[in-house]
Amino acid sequence: MEAAVVYYGEHQIEVKEKQLTEAMKIPKLFYAFAFFTCAAIYVVYIKWNLNFKTKDAPDDLKNQLDSETGRTDQTIFYGIMFDAGSTGTRVHVFQFSKKPKEIPRLIHATFKAIKPGLSAYADDVDKCAEGINELLTVAKDDVPMELWKSTALVLKATAGLRLLPGEKAQKLLDKVKDVFQESPFLVRDDCVSIMDGTDEGISAWITVNFLTDSLNAPEQKCVGMLDLGGGSTQITFRPSTKVEMRHEVKSAKSVSHLNGLYYSVKMLINYLGLGLMSARLEILGGVEREALREGEELTSPCLSPDFQGEWEHAKIMYKIKGQKAGKSLFESCSDEIAKLFTQKIHKTDEVKDLDFYAFSYYYDLAVDAGLIDDEKGGTLAVSDFETTAKNVCKTMEVQQGEHPFLCMDLTYVSLLLEELGFPKNYIFKLARKINNTETSWALGAILHYMDSLHMLQY
Repeated sequence: MEAAVVYYGEHQIEVKEKQLTEAMKIPKLFYAFAFFTCAAIYVVYIKWNLNFKTKDAPDDLKNQLDSETGRTDQTIFYGIMFDAGSTGTRVHVFQFSKKPKEIPRLIHATFKAIKPGLSAYADDVDKCAEGINELLTVAKDDVPMELWKSTALVLKATAGLRLLPGEKAQKLLDKVKDVFQESPFLVRDDCVSIMDGTDEGISAWITVNFLTDSLNAPEQKCVGMLDLGGGSTQITFRPSTKVEMRHEVKSAKSVSHLNGLYYSVKMLINYLGLGLMSARLEILGGVEREALREGEELTSPCLSPDFQGEWEHAKIMYKIKGQKAGKSLFESCSDEIAKLFTQKIHKTDEVKDLDFYAFSYYYDLAVDAGLIDDEKGGTLAVSDFETTAKNVCKTMEVQQGEHPFLCMDLTYVSLLLEELGFPKNYIFKLARKINNTETSWALGAILHYMDSLHMLQY
């Protein structure tokens, strides 16, 4: 057996080859063990150090540390709300994040709309399935597959179905439910229903205050909500004083929302039939879901005197024409619309002291009249609608213009706001979105629904 020479200091030592090999194995094992031990101690130290820092760090630093380390105590979940309105059906897919002991935060929303409204299929319910499936595809693309079974799927129908005979409305709801049950989402017995007008207004109120972060600070004054749909209109707000609330208890409704606190919400009635499209029909002298006889036409002093044309509402085509009057177009139209409000609107002085957002057709009409930017929205005084109505009506006395109903609609909205109790100098906000989220009742409704299923518990 050959020997090797090993130097130790100044001494020369001979070691046999086998002995040398065995002797060298021990340091290698030792060094490997020492390396992994040190690495483990370092990882534990870093984790302990980060946890310590995170515990006492401000929120922005916590978020940064969580992002850097991949550590999070947030839950991600989704909710799907179908809004079956009078003029179309829309799907809203909401993505939320939630931390323990906090109300959810909206982090993303997907929206798509199709026309016509669900009520248009009242006489052929099977045809509505195609549109519902089209919107379900949007939801499937947006929600991760692993969360489909735990994602609530809901449809709420509004004024369009409320105006239908009960049997026809129920057949439509049953068909939608059949389509829903074939989907991969969480479907319960109460997933499809007609929404009460009061609940519609309150859900919209929740949406607005959720998006403006008012629900996180109960001491903060919540904003009010004005919504003008096609078939109905709502006004919803939280009373400013408890004393006033006691005097108005008959029109009050309490809502428990998300964080265990009760928010008293005063609903000044859902005005069914006073939505913009339904109001148009009544001003013209028509009746909901009643077609005209052969050769019959609707006339109104709110249209240009020489106007003749057609207008489709709820799948019925109406022949309409203008009507000459002794007064100016604005005055004659105002007189006609005033009859519509007789004993229908309940005015309250309290609204003038609160902040209000206005949505839906309030917004669309302001855009059509050039009062606000289509994307950004803006603020308007009640008098802006009246002033613009007078100018538009005056112009339409001599030429029809691009929007034949603009004089009528602007006059209607200006009078409606005054009837609700808003003085002419009152300024409110118009928005299609708040924090890049659609400001419909859908968000508030899906939050309330998921809360009822205890999906938001912490």
